Amino acid sequence: MNHHQLEKDIQHLEHVISHISAEDRIPLSYWRNRIDSVSDAVRVPAQASRIKRLNDALSALEERQKN
Repeated sequence: MNHHQLEKDIQHLEHVISHISAEDRIPLSYWRNRIDSVSDAVRVPAQASRIKRLNDALSALEERQKN
């Protein structure tokens, strides 16, 4: 994945994750897979930090869904 596409994917995920809930029609598992696939392509610390925040936010949603 090239740098520009990776940046676009991270920006998209940041937007989506900040607006979804556990009750959305797209399951959280879909977003987990998307974050994981983008995470595999990360090469710079700033992107890794952003992916960590996305992981943390999605983990919180996943926990709320379990309860």
